[in-house]
Amino acid sequence: MGLGGKHLFGSIGEQRVTFVEKKIEAPRKDFLKKLLEVNGYEVVIEEEKRKSEDEPQLYTIGVTDMTFNPTVYVFQRRLKTIDGKHIVNQDYWNQESEDTKPQYWKNS
Repeated sequence: MGLGGKHLFGSIGEQRVTFVEKKIEAPRKDFLKKLLEVNGYEVVIEEEKRKSEDEPQLYTIGVTDMTFNPTVYVFQRRLKTIDGKHIVNQDYWNQESEDTKPQYWKNS
């Protein structure tokens, strides 16, 4: 799912949530859960139904804060890294780089 522009919300079980990402694998779920909890969000996770036991288990992750929009919060520099020392940028969010320089663009 990654960063998109839409603010997606709905329910996980009986809990209203803002969806962060859907159909993600366990390592991604664990990363996002830790990152969001460090930033003070209550995280709700749901296991996706599998057609067979051979398929990998996928998850949907959301937060109870209905105003949270991952795209907005990343680009407005509102999230801190898991260690709390740096600001999350797009590459860090997408787990493409540990480099957290403030700009989300690359200069040639």
